[in-house]
Parts: sequence; structure tokens; C-alpha cells
Amino acid sequence: MAVWDALYRVVMRRNSVYFTFVIAGAFAGERAVDYGVHKLWESKNVGKRYEDIPVLGQRQSEM
Repeated sequence: MAVWDALYRVVMRRNSVYFTFVIAGAFAGERAVDYGVHKLWESKNVGKRYEDIPVLGQRQSEM
């Protein structure tokens, strides 16, 4: 119970601090999820991305 009391005293006692805590938490959570999904997508699509094609838009010389 001491943890919840301390959390209440630090974060939830004033509305402005609580609001800031929620906004900062949402921002940090969004960044974490975005980073995780981006890394997962890249690992599942190796070799299929535009960046993975070595030569784009260049024709091989005809002999």
C-alpha cells in the first residue's frame, strides 16, 4: 500500500501534475510502440523493401 500512497502523493494530488503525467506517458508509450512495430516490420520484410533492391531504374547494358 505504501507504493500506491506515494504514487498518489506524487502524481495524482494536483490535476496539472496528473495531466502532465498522462500526456508524457502517452507520448512515451506511442514512441515505444512505434519503434517496436517498425523493427518487427523490418525484420519480417527483409529483401522485400525498396531499399533492399541494389539497382533501381537502371537497365543492364545490352550486348
